[in-house]
Amino acid sequence: MAVADGDGPRRLSRPIYERELLRLQVELVKLQEWVRAEGERLVVVFEGRDAAGKGSVIKRVSGRLNPRIARIAALPVPTERERTQWYFQRYVEHLPAAGEIVLFDRSWYNRAGVEHVMGFCTDEEYARFLRQCPVFERLLVEDGILLRKYWFSVSDAVQEQRFRNRLEDPTRRWKLSAMDLESISRWEAYSRAKDEMFVRTDIPEAPWYVVESDDKYSARINMIAHLLSTVPYHEVPRPALELPSRPPSTGYQRPPRDQQTYVPDHAAELAE
Repeated sequence: MAVADGDGPRRLSRPIYERELLRLQVELVKLQEWVRAEGERLVVVFEGRDAAGKGSVIKRVSGRLNPRIARIAALPVPTERERTQWYFQRYVEHLPAAGEIVLFDRSWYNRAGVEHVMGFCTDEEYARFLRQCPVFERLLVEDGILLRKYWFSVSDAVQEQRFRNRLEDPTRRWKLSAMDLESISRWEAYSRAKDEMFVRTDIPEAPWYVVESDDKYSARINMIAHLLSTVPYHEVPRPALELPSRPPSTGYQRPPRDQQTYVPDHAAELAE
């Protein structure tokens, strides 16, 4: 069942969410095996405002996949050398080879968002990006790469609440930076930047797909279901596997426990 949240949209209950997420993750594994077997190349771009839930979706997409096939590209701040390269150059290095999936946790669209709004690039660099990006993406698609672009949309109220939650949670405090907080005061500037980015880069060959992400459960389910619906994958037959019988012992004896160093049994202390 869905759960009502005040006057807002009905939200998924946790049992329904977990059941559907598991079903979709099974399908993601089938997609992964199809990519591997057919030598396909899949790129998924995750963009959106800070605290829009991109990281949590990426975690659910990649959680059951083989990291040798599906990897996450989350690039740090460019080095001085990278700053002198063609802007797209360092992203090209992370594109998939045959049989691979790459999930971009933010991407070349940094230039259209944070770099532009925060003044980390010049107006000329920004304008050049908007001209070159559609060309770059058309080249990727023309070369056979399956490119999917998702924008996670979050309201200002929900973003602010998530920031507050991060401030209070020591396990998530690292997710919050001074630049994240700056995005609160620059909300409208980021909105204008996103609108211009969509106008210039929402192309037929690589359209933007918007994910409403105020409700994280729904955002995860909707994004994964949509991704699966856009790729013509099919289940790849797997070779039949059977556990072999364990051979009889040849006299091996395990070394005495006191000859090895074991970690302390902290769990036993908790159970007391």
